[in-house]
Amino acid sequence: MMGQLPAQQNALFYEFCLEKHIPDEHLLRQIDQFLDFDQTRVHLDPFYSHTGRPSIDPELMIRMLLVGYCYGIRSERRLCDEIRYNLAYRWFCRLGLEDKVPDHSTFSKSRHGRFRDADLLRLVFDTVVQRCNDEGLIKGEGFATDASYIKADASRQRMADGPVDWQPSPTQSRAVREYLDALDNDPSATRTQKKVSTTDPMAQWAGDKGPGQFYYSTNYLIDIEHNVIMDVEPTPAYRIAEVSSTRTMIDRVEEKLAIKPERLIADTSYGSAEMLDWVVEQKQIEPHIPVWDKSHGKPGMFGRAAFTWDNEADCYYCPANKLLRCRNRPFKKPRSPVTKANTIIYRSSQHDCKTCELKSRYL
Repeated sequence: MMGQLPAQQNALFYEFCLEKHIPDEHLLRQIDQFLDFDQTRVHLDPFYSHTGRPSIDPELMIRMLLVGYCYGIRSERRLCDEIRYNLAYRWFCRLGLEDKVPDHSTFSKSRHGRFRDADLLRLVFDTVVQRCNDEGLIKGEGFATDASYIKADASRQRMADGPVDWQPSPTQSRAVREYLDALDNDPSATRTQKKVSTTDPMAQWAGDKGPGQFYYSTNYLIDIEHNVIMDVEPTPAYRIAEVSSTRTMIDRVEEKLAIKPERLIADTSYGSAEMLDWVVEQKQIEPHIPVWDKSHGKPGMFGRAAFTWDNEADCYYCPANKLLRCRNRPFKKPRSPVTKANTIIYRSSQHDCKTCELKSRYL
């Protein structure tokens, strides 16, 4: 006989306990036993007023962010919806069935307000790493570093050809104002960009991951014993900034945890002469990094190895057997061929290059 739900009135009172409905082996229950927010409250106390209406508990917002991190929920709007429906998420966030979930806009206000001023998320991260170190999960013998692209919240329709002449405007976005403030504080942060986002100019245009888009890079430093993330540093998505962030992370880990690796593992992007010199000579770390060798060039193109050096004549010969000199005309007063970048540039004559059949194969 086919069963049928009884048509009856719902009960007026329920006896329901969230604690009894979360299994012992649930991921969030295992994480919860290691959480302690006492230090967080002490750290944030100077950033809250002692009068007025109580704010949303910062512990609740951090617990919600941990749920999003553990389960890959990147949208804060969706995160709030998931916590509203999921019993395990409610239990982890210390929310009862009748408790209201904070609005998604609360996260943005907190991140760009108190959390950012107090550098709270860095404190949470460092506390987790310190706990891993105390539990013996960090060996400190070998580190690996790499970068991952993060798509910027910047539309392709809101971009301009660089460089952009930024003019003060009351309608400028927060990202633009922070970018201009960063340039005022550190002029070295200026870089040449072919495409500039007018809503988030710090983001970098890149097309090697598919259609061109604006990206940031998340740079990781990982202890290879148990794959513990030792440090993280965001940068615009271009190689020089990513390589430079590795120095920052290694120095920061050494300062905070007194841990310096014996060897560093990275891909060819980190194999420049300057980076290898810093790793070997200054930090005394054994590099497991392929050397970034440009001598052979790209397929079908001439690299450095295709040019022949003549030590006596102080010149190069190109594959077409033409001369490249650092001095193509005499000067009354001798001039040094060394540039401000501490390099010497060897050039061929315009006459030789103009009629060369191999011209399209030079970089």
